[in-house]
Amino acid sequence: MQRSHLDVTFREDACRARKDYSATNLNTLRKFALAIVSGHKDKLSLRKRLFKAALNMDYLKKLLKI
Repeated sequence: MQRSHLDVTFREDACRARKDYSATNLNTLRKFALAIVSGHKDKLSLRKRLFKAALNMDYLKKLLKI
């Protein structure tokens, strides 16, 4: 199930990072972000939670528990 989340939410298959370890590094960061966002139960979809966190610093702090 995680594979489909990475592909749909982060459009991983469309990523053009191919040089050296960039694809592996981005995959690790995506999995880390997915774990953080998935741990926060909200009525919003994963994609909307990520978008809200990108726009709202208070929501990002809430997700990161800072």
